[in-house]
Amino acid sequence: MTAATFAAPPGRPLRAPRLAWLRDRGMGASILVAALSSAFGVVLLTATGYIGAVMTANSAIGGSATLALVLGIVSAIFLGIAIYVGAIVTANTFATVVAGRTRRIALMRLVGASARSQRADVARQGLTVGVVGAVLGLVVGTGFAVACVAMAPTWLGIDGVSYAVAQASLLLPAAIVALTTWAAAWVGSRRVLSVTPLQALGGSVETAHGEIARRKGRNAVAITLFAIGAVLLVIGIAVGLLSPFGVIIAFFGGLFSFSGLIAGAAVFMPPVLRLVGRWFGRSAPARLAAENALRYPERSSRMAIGVVIGVTLITMFAVALESTKAVLAASAGGELPPDLVTVLDTFVAIVTVLIGVSAVIAAVGLVNLLTLGIVQRRRELGLLRALGLSNGQVRGMVLAEAAHVTIAAVATGLVLGVAYGWAGAQSLLGSIRVSPDSPSGGLLVAPTLPWFTIVVVVAAAAVLALVAAVVPTRLATRVAPVEALAAE
Repeated sequence: MTAATFAAPPGRPLRAPRLAWLRDRGMGASILVAALSSAFGVVLLTATGYIGAVMTANSAIGGSATLALVLGIVSAIFLGIAIYVGAIVTANTFATVVAGRTRRIALMRLVGASARSQRADVARQGLTVGVVGAVLGLVVGTGFAVACVAMAPTWLGIDGVSYAVAQASLLLPAAIVALTTWAAAWVGSRRVLSVTPLQALGGSVETAHGEIARRKGRNAVAITLFAIGAVLLVIGIAVGLLSPFGVIIAFFGGLFSFSGLIAGAAVFMPPVLRLVGRWFGRSAPARLAAENALRYPERSSRMAIGVVIGVTLITMFAVALESTKAVLAASAGGELPPDLVTVLDTFVAIVTVLIGVSAVIAAVGLVNLLTLGIVQRRRELGLLRALGLSNGQVRGMVLAEAAHVTIAAVATGLVLGVAYGWAGAQSLLGSIRVSPDSPSGGLLVAPTLPWFTIVVVVAAAAVLALVAAVVPTRLATRVAPVEALAAE
């Protein structure tokens, strides 16, 4: 007997109990995340291969091994970013799903199932989700890539370039996505080990604020990672005053420090959410939405951290590229040549689109986790309805919660993006000689804020908050108070 057996709806025959869990909320969005990551990898590898074919056909640059290496590195970096974001979103989704299955898992423990077998069951579900999503992404991405390659000669005005899209290398991103999703499900299901049979008497349980504060081991790891990253960032910036290779050190500093922030998200995000919640007034729905962030910090941080990652990446690259343009303009006497401006703007647009895929994955995660949170709080919402809250007030509470998460995540991402973008630009450009008469090195790069990008991010965040609240608000007001109080 497995947990999937208990997942089947009452009255429906258990014809395929092993796949009954696919009907659970959250699984469809997890498949979508895996499919987006896989399709992105396929398209990115195809684009890189096609550009390589164009380079080979060009007699002037056909033998440039450096350009081919750069293309490969760029492709790997952006594919890694998309998979990294997808893994975090998937891990958070499965962690939320496990929290909602607390009673079911406890019932299985009562009848003799071990915690490890239950966790292995969740991990197998993650592998299934990853394989299904990866295959869908492979098919859709390959079809899109074929269409783009067919239209590329017309769009780019290039003749005599032949490129076969169907290659064995396209299986690589699909395989990586499937394995990453499985690993993310395993990480997200670690809480299964702490579920006791006595919890069969309760419902879904999220970790409270006090328990988060007592997790000294995990908090110590987060602090250590952040401290190591901060030290490496400082060293990278210092080395960058003498050599552009300082950006390599700064890159690892950013990786470590940001990983520390993600690991400690349940500690630093709830206060930010509560601060933002004060802007919404003192009405009962607004106060309830704000207090939810502190009552269940893991749930709040899981909803916010994906958006933080997406906004940080977009802002970081935009700030770094705008700062680079400013430094190059200063070194060129105040104004860049028009052709160089066109090249840089095109590069900015391409990078923004590539990073935008990660932002879309993060947005899917926010909508999914907010919906899961509402489903798992049916009793709480039923009690609020029974105490006198109207449908409009419940809708306002859910919308305020979505707005809290989105605004806090965007604000945090903008601050981190500006900081990391400046650190990257400083470590790369600090050794540049601004004018022929000035000595090389010692240049302090002022961060240039990409206001257009910031406005676009804020506008997209507003739309995301509204979209993220559509399904949860409908779910929150659809069930009668008595039915919700009786629900699991």
